[in-house]
Amino acid sequence: MKNYIIEYYAKIESGDIKTCGNLSNLYKKVMHDLYNPGRYHFDIIKATKPIEFIEKFCKQSKGRWIGKPFILDLWQKAMIQTVFGFVDENGYRRYREVFTLVGRKNGKSAILSAIGLYMLIADGEGGAEIYSIANKKDQSKIIFNEALTMVRQSDLLSKHLRKRQTDLYFDATFSKFEALASDSNSLDGLNSHLVIIDETHSLKDRNIYDVMKQSMAVRRQPLLWCITTAGFIRESIFDSQYKYAQDALNGVIQDERFIPFLYKLDKSDDYRDEGVWIKANPGLDTIKDREFLRDNVKKSINDPAFKSTVLTKDFNVTSTVANAFLEYSQIRNEETFKLSEIDDSYCVGGVDLSKTTALTSATILFPKNEGKFLCHQAYWMPYLTFEQAEHAKQVTYQIWIDRGLLILTPGNRVDYSYITQWFVEMKENHKLYYQSIAFDPWNSGYWVKEMQNEGFGAIMEEVRQGVKTLSQPLKNLAADLVIKKINYNKNPILELCLCNLGIVTDRNGNILPTQLHSRGFIDGAMSLLDSYVSYEHKKEFFDSLM
Repeated sequence: MKNYIIEYYAKIESGDIKTCGNLSNLYKKVMHDLYNPGRYHFDIIKATKPIEFIEKFCKQSKGRWIGKPFILDLWQKAMIQTVFGFVDENGYRRYREVFTLVGRKNGKSAILSAIGLYMLIADGEGGAEIYSIANKKDQSKIIFNEALTMVRQSDLLSKHLRKRQTDLYFDATFSKFEALASDSNSLDGLNSHLVIIDETHSLKDRNIYDVMKQSMAVRRQPLLWCITTAGFIRESIFDSQYKYAQDALNGVIQDERFIPFLYKLDKSDDYRDEGVWIKANPGLDTIKDREFLRDNVKKSINDPAFKSTVLTKDFNVTSTVANAFLEYSQIRNEETFKLSEIDDSYCVGGVDLSKTTALTSATILFPKNEGKFLCHQAYWMPYLTFEQAEHAKQVTYQIWIDRGLLILTPGNRVDYSYITQWFVEMKENHKLYYQSIAFDPWNSGYWVKEMQNEGFGAIMEEVRQGVKTLSQPLKNLAADLVIKKINYNKNPILELCLCNLGIVTDRNGNILPTQLHSRGFIDGAMSLLDSYVSYEHKKEFFDSLM
């Protein structure tokens, strides 16, 4: 039998097949495990069995390939052999969780549909329960319906499998294949053998993932397979899984049961270069049409809104949404600092009071040498807003609270005196020299008077929220974020706010900030912007200090 892992890795090493650094490192590790067996060894028969099943019994169900035998690409065969081939001394699989990130239209649904049928029929598990999971039932049915079409095209499969009202049933082992959704009436009591989570990026919280993972507890060799493109929703299960995958590949965490296949562009890649497209699209030319992708890329060059979609969906560049202020990779800065580093410093402040019932944010910005900045923030939320939030959001808010990033204020409104006290305490505790504190004058009357009473009257600066005031500073802020000049201590609330920030462009090229999602926070981004406007007004003074 042929070892497709060795063949695939040889082509990666020779440069015949281009992959991102993450995938190359993964297969380097797989090759090491192949030649250095320990607790797990490689069984070529078990590794190849799913491939033989798929190519012998499954047929394509869509497009120009419909009715033709399902012949797998090399990258698919190598992935399948990796997942199914490493076993312990009892012959049970090593890997119990797979995370596959791959560009759209690279046959995600087809390969998982076929694997679902294999594990339903040929994996040797009695009473196997196979579930296709997605955010909505219609999405979860995509994989199930593709599997059903494969069955109907095969005389042998259709002879042994029958369609019941909600599932495909295999009488010989009392096994079933069913589509479920996160909004299904009940997910309790499941006993999963294979869980396929399609388009993980669309899941709004991790509840469905956690429930389905727990449902596999009594199986000997269960498998949870998440397959997805990148997405626009931040602070979601996708972000958690993607970070876990990166940490696993980089050796930050050790998890011998988890394996990630990341097909994406490297940071240095230009998505307009056709030579790198295969990194995120391993099925290019065999599954995905190159000309269609080429047309998409051409359109994206002249259509900024479409560019974000192409980068996210075709190349797995983690992004936010179509008219986003910045892409996530541009926002993210890995640098951190200790609060002692801001002691005895000149600075400017910015405040976004927002609605008293929502999130309120304050920023202190510290200009440093070489045009760099340290950014320290505080956030406040009324206790009633926290209490009435849906459970998934409460979990996130509580994490922020535990880290000291978010402060709850009593009642149903933010008491602005908390903001005043924060500026006072920061000044006294760290010996700060505020040069100005910028604010939106709308609805700020009594708070400004309070700040004046605390001795800040001379430095309070109104920042009108219009094109003339904000357009150029917003462009400059974007440029500084992209080149990582603003160290915001990896504050996840600010990242979320920046991801929710969009821009509106007028015919003269001026831009204004806007809220992309009606329920998404941008307050931290706005207080940062106000402080940045204030800095630009004081730039000559700060330059004289450097």
